[in-house]
Amino acid sequence: MLHLLYILAFTVIALLAITNLIRSLISFSTDTQRFYPNDRGVTSAGNRRQGRGTIVPQNIHPELLDEQGRVINEPLLVMKSVSVDDARQQLDALYDSSPNKTQDNQES
Repeated sequence: MLHLLYILAFTVIALLAITNLIRSLISFSTDTQRFYPNDRGVTSAGNRRQGRGTIVPQNIHPELLDEQGRVINEPLLVMKSVSVDDARQQLDALYDSSPNKTQDNQES
């Protein structure tokens, strides 16, 4: 008898969880399709329109800009193969140039 009560209780809890999940997905879906008006020419991406449809970014991360301050239009992830010795030399160079290296030598 106790087993049936546990099965019934967990079934009710599972059904409540599934209905709550479906309700959350539906409300999330309707929120993403809702239109929010822009404030004085600011697009939804945080950019400001100027003149004839040109978009000037407002809050651009510095890594997305080149030396002259223009937005780069290149792939941001470039991977190259490095040998273990080259990687070890680069890590050693970083460690040797670290400002805490003098403190580490004084402690030992």
